[in-house]
Amino acid sequence: MNGKQLKNSILQWAIQGKLVPQDPNDEPASVLLEKIRTEKARLVKEGKIKKDKNESFIFRGDDNSYYEKFLATREVKCIDEEIPFEIPNGWEWCRLKHMCSMQAGKNISASKIYDEKSVLHPYRCVGGNGLRGFTNIFNTEGHFAIVGRQGALCGCLNIESGKFYATEHAVVVNSYNIISSLFIYHFFTALNLNQYATATAQPGLAVSNIMEVFIPLPPLSEQHRIVSKIEELLPLVKTYERAQNGLNTLNVSLNEQLRKSILQEAIQGRLVSQITDEGLAQELIEQIRLEKLQLVKEGKLKKSALSNSVIYKGDDNKYYEQVGKNINEITEEIAFDLPKGWKWCRLKDICSIFTGATFKKEEATITKQGIRILRGGNISPFELKIKDDDIFLAKDKIKEAILLKENDILTPAVTSLENIGKMARVDSDMPDTTVGGFVFIIRLHLINQWFSKYILCLLSSPFMIDFMRSITNKSGQAFYNIGKERLSTALLPIPPLVEQHRIVAQIEKLFEQLR
Repeated sequence: MNGKQLKNSILQWAIQGKLVPQDPNDEPASVLLEKIRTEKARLVKEGKIKKDKNESFIFRGDDNSYYEKFLATREVKCIDEEIPFEIPNGWEWCRLKHMCSMQAGKNISASKIYDEKSVLHPYRCVGGNGLRGFTNIFNTEGHFAIVGRQGALCGCLNIESGKFYATEHAVVVNSYNIISSLFIYHFFTALNLNQYATATAQPGLAVSNIMEVFIPLPPLSEQHRIVSKIEELLPLVKTYERAQNGLNTLNVSLNEQLRKSILQEAIQGRLVSQITDEGLAQELIEQIRLEKLQLVKEGKLKKSALSNSVIYKGDDNKYYEQVGKNINEITEEIAFDLPKGWKWCRLKDICSIFTGATFKKEEATITKQGIRILRGGNISPFELKIKDDDIFLAKDKIKEAILLKENDILTPAVTSLENIGKMARVDSDMPDTTVGGFVFIIRLHLINQWFSKYILCLLSSPFMIDFMRSITNKSGQAFYNIGKERLSTALLPIPPLVEQHRIVAQIEKLFEQLR
């Protein structure tokens, strides 16, 4: 349970009579309602308020059912189905209009509102979100709950005391000095007034609807006890919420660190044990080479892609790379030693890397017709998200070769520093979808889901993210470009294919436990 849920629970206990004990010596709530009816009748007689043409009161019959009687028509109807819960003895059900009025304040010129309180401007000017400033006039005096009535402040709650000016955006809740304004404030908090806002671009509080809401009204003495208990508990709730938020932040941070550690352990061969019978990574690399030969024959890959490099460890314990007849030492590029059976290779030797569609802004639409264009915002770590605000291009603007295929891996080519290296895998062919020109498609030459899942984990590891950050060029103040050519030179630790399957399965199992 988070802090907000705990606060809501306390308020619910309060309005159901479960927060503080009842005292049989308290004057019952029925007396309060009678006092309010008398006060309203006096104000009507003096012409200060209008008479409610639909005045009613709620009572419990001899059959233990709840009824509402309308005075003008003398109609009586059973309202049992509208009563949400039982209340303690001494409490009464009433409608909000039976115990208070709600009236918006008056407009005031901004030129009459001052930032600082002074002898000339001593009165608080109160808007929908509390204090707006100070003025030299007041239109309200007393102790009241204030409700914001329009826009983003709709349903916002405050308490005001003394002489103040209520603006047209502040609804003053007047309980005739008979009901505790603090009790009303906490009741409204529990009620969640936003549910009574009109669903428009500029939400407004539907006061007439709120006035019909059923209220469980306790005796006045119990109202004070409830308010005291709530005010005693709320600071503790805030302390709990801060601690909970701190713990949540710690858990998120810890989980993130654990995920990084799992990925790093995996790509260094430490997450699962090695099994000799599972073959060698060299066999997988040879299989990829044969796949590339076939792609070249089919015209799907350029011949230049066949110039593989061979990386090996010499008798002198140093690492070398052979490309054709050229051999160069690359020991300084090797970040760590690999288990037996594993092999280092360059990213360019196992995949093609290319960006998506480039287009003019006016060519894109949001009509959901044509080819969907995914951008950096669609890519989250290990997850590809389809969004409502995705853009589309006409099919004739898109080359078939860049449509997304199963096992493709996507990553932003231009992004913010914290998003460098976020990767997502395409789970199945997406013939009506591609990416924009600022996103890389990494298309593996070997079509195998476990291979692509392992490469996804590898490219998402701290080892690879550090590499990607090291090759970026800053573009403007906030964005970084990742060069395709430099990315293609990344050194990858490759295990045998069967071991990749076990590694991925273990990563998925551990990640699930961290959810």
